[in-house]
Formats: sequence, structure tokens, C-alpha cells
Amino acid sequence: MTTHKIEIYDTTLRDGAQAEGINFSANDKLKIIKLLDNLGVDYIEAGWPGANPKDIEVFEQAKSLELKHAKITAFGCTRKANGKAEDDKVLSELLQAGTEIITIFGKTWDFHVEHALCTTLEENLSMIADSITYLKNCGKRVFFDAEHFYDGYKKNPDYALKALSAAHQAGAERIILCDTNGGCLSSEIKEITEIVAKHLPDAVLGIHAHNDGDMAVANTIIAVQAGANQVQGTFNGYGERCGNANLCSIIPALQLKLGINVLGENLTKIVAVSRQISEIANKKSNNFAPYTGSSAFTHKAGVHASGVMKQSSTYEHINPETVGNERRILISDQSGLASIKEKISRMNLGIDLTNDDIRKILERIKNLEWQGFTFENADASFELMLKDVLNIKPKYFELKGFTVLTDTRGTGYLNTEASVKIKVGNEILHTVSEGEGPGHAVDRALRLALKPFYPTMEKFKLSDFKVRILDGTDGTGAKTRVHVETTDGFERWDTVGVSRNIIEATYLAIVDSLEYGLLLYKETPQNKFILN
Repeated sequence: MTTHKIEIYDTTLRDGAQAEGINFSANDKLKIIKLLDNLGVDYIEAGWPGANPKDIEVFEQAKSLELKHAKITAFGCTRKANGKAEDDKVLSELLQAGTEIITIFGKTWDFHVEHALCTTLEENLSMIADSITYLKNCGKRVFFDAEHFYDGYKKNPDYALKALSAAHQAGAERIILCDTNGGCLSSEIKEITEIVAKHLPDAVLGIHAHNDGDMAVANTIIAVQAGANQVQGTFNGYGERCGNANLCSIIPALQLKLGINVLGENLTKIVAVSRQISEIANKKSNNFAPYTGSSAFTHKAGVHASGVMKQSSTYEHINPETVGNERRILISDQSGLASIKEKISRMNLGIDLTNDDIRKILERIKNLEWQGFTFENADASFELMLKDVLNIKPKYFELKGFTVLTDTRGTGYLNTEASVKIKVGNEILHTVSEGEGPGHAVDRALRLALKPFYPTMEKFKLSDFKVRILDGTDGTGAKTRVHVETTDGFERWDTVGVSRNIIEATYLAIVDSLEYGLLLYKETPQNKFILN
């Protein structure tokens, strides 16, 4: 590892909160602050004091937080045009936040100065210098975000550099170069950052990139290589429009690719923190995100699985464990013997499988997937299928038939009733139950019959239900695939059913979900009957 120091400045709570669909509560923000601090982030921008009551509350409560590493920063802008810093409301509210560090942004693009601020270029330079000087005189450390700097430099380089010099000479400790519109190419970022580094050789530079051109991570990395020492971004790339530079990709790249010790051993926590922040934001995690996504180290093709098992670097650019992720081998009709062996090796079956056994399993998989089944996201159904092929699957019950009726009975209220006839051991049971729909009614009827034999089933709850039409050209007669997720409150498992009849497909997926739960709990019937 090199001793070159790169600061991580997180703006998830301010820039990230501007993403469509994200609305952090004050408590949410405090939770994220603790997560980022434990991870080892250097600076956490908690919001814009005075922008809303929520941020005022966050800064007030943050004063009592005992942080191990991170420093909280408050964000705002320079004083208004033709005003005085000491009379400026925004600057006053920044001071009231009580943070050691304040980050303010100012205009560096002449176009914005004249058409957004509607003031003169000279007045804008005074606004930058006056604001920083005032905050410094009040005992604060000040970082300066040079808004729209790269675009400003491309249009009027002399003025853009004058704006940076004004901030630097006024005492800003960090000069952060912003690609605010997110449209710059890496070659432009590199060239302009190197020019700034020569123009202000004793300044500590930073980079703040947006992702409108899908270049934010690459632009951030190349800015570091060109001389930037502070990296600004958000977790999971949250942010306005297309988002901000994703720290979940930037941090591993800096540490594992450039040898810059950013988080040290805490790098193994980044996947967990990424997913926890997704949960707090109420946003689904991006399965395909580099480094942190559940598919980032997932292999489907047989050739890939075989190569990874022999030497992981054949198809993985890093060891997934270095970021707290894991390797997954998917089972599909593209799987080879190596994929099947790898998958089975993790299941601890306690039996030795021959190559003939593996080939039988692979043949069954290909036949089922031809019918429309998929085991990529149905590990529970895969394990049950596997044990069935090997003749080691317990027979918990046997279906003798089921009926589903749906009608309004002249009341306008849609009523669904399911009856099931099943055999457990030597006993045949016939139960009837109503539900909100066919799947719900069948599930309830099955449980009603089975609970006296398997009390553990009470713990199993259906947590997700998805339906997909497989061959849309057949209209309402098309094959349907039903995917069910079940949980006992701790574990989760996924099952799948396929049929041209959606009720049968649902039944198959539900039966697998119940059988896998019983397998998980090593259940046996709680009565005198012995399973066949």
C-alpha cells in the first residue's frame, strides 16, 4: 500500500437525498452517519442547515454523537450578491449548525454568474472571498465546492481559475472541482485537473462528479491520478438526475487497484453498509452494481464456473471477500458439470456423488428449464429437485387433488375458496379454506391440513410473489412461471412453479416452499403415522 492519503467525503445525506424517490427522515440520517463513521469515512455532509426543519434537527442531534473517525460538515452557499457576509442568512444558519467544518459552493462558470446569479464577475469573486473569510474568522474550517468548474473552465479558463484563486487566498482548506452537469469525459477531467494542480500547487484539491454521462466513477479515479486528494460522492451513487459518483465503486478501486489505503480492513464492510443504506433509503439494492451487487461475482456459464473454481482470477477481477461479497454459481441450462459440482459442494449433503449422478442432475435441469423452470433465483427448488433425482428427498405429503372456486355469489364481493385432498403417511385429509385469491386460498388450505402434523409450518410466511408469462404469443394459454419467496423470520428461501395453469404453477411453488421449510427444520410428522 502507498502512503498517499485520499480523503473520503460522503454527501449521501445531502446530494444523495436529492435523488428521486429518496426522503430520509432525521432518524434515517443519524443511522447512516453511524454506519459511515464505523466504516471509516472521513467527512459526512449531513445536509443544508436552514433548508428544512429536518436538517436543523439532524445537526442538533449530531452534536451529541460520539463519532470514532468521521467529521460532520454543513453545506451551504456563498453570501448573496451585493450583501454583507455578516448579515447573510445562509451563512448565519451554517454557523448555527455547530460543525467544525463548513462546505460552501460558489459559481466558477461566467455563464452562471451572469445568467443565474445575475451579477458581475467581479462581485462573484468578492462573494466567494468574503464568505470564506467571514467563516474562517468565526473559527470554522472551510471547504470550497467550485460549482460547474469543469464546464466553466472549458468556456472561460481565466475566470474559472480566478474563482479558485479567490477561494484559496481567502483560506479555503480544500478546493473541490465539480463536474456539476456530469457531462465531462475523463480526458477533459485529467487535463483540467492537472492544470489546476500547477496553478495552485499548495492547494488540496478534491473532485465532485455527477453521473449524467455515466462517467462519474471513472472521472473521479482519473482526477485522483491527476492530483486530487479528496473524493466526494454518495453511497450507491444516489443523487439528482442520474446520480453522483458511487463511493461503493470508487473506494475499492482506489484501495485495490491503485494501492491507496482508504479504509484498510474495513473495506470488507462496504457491501454490508451499501445494502443497509439501501434499506434505510427504501430503495432496492442494485444487484448488478460493481463490487457490492449480489450479481457482481455470480457465474452462470459452465465455462466461467469451471475457470473460477480452478483459479478465481480467470473470471473475477478481485477476490469478492475483500469487499465483503461472495461468489455465486447459478444453475441453469447453460451450466456444465463444474457449475453443478460447485453448487452441490456448498450444500453439505453428506454423500459422495459420482459423475453419473451429476450428469443425471444436469439432464433434469435442462429438461425442466426447457419447460420454463429457472433455478437461478430458486435455490430451495433446486435443492429439492436435486434430492429427488438422488432419491433422498423426504416425502412429507402427497397431493390427491385440489379444487379452486372463485365467484361473486351475487354480492359483488369476489370470493375464492380452495379445497385440497392430501395424504400424510396412511391418512388422507380433505380441507377447505377461503382466501384473497387462488394462491392465498390454496396456501391456507394446505397449511390447515398440514399444521397438525408439522407445527413448525406456522413460522413460514410468504414474503414475495411474482408471476411471469413465458410465451406471450400464446395469449391467455401461455405458460406461467410463479416465483415465491418464503421466510421464517430469519432465513429466506425461493421456490418456483411452472404450468399453463397459473393456479397449478402457484401450487407447485407453494408446495416447494413448504417442503423446503420442513427440510430446513428437519421436521417429522407429529403423530403416529410414518412417512412412506
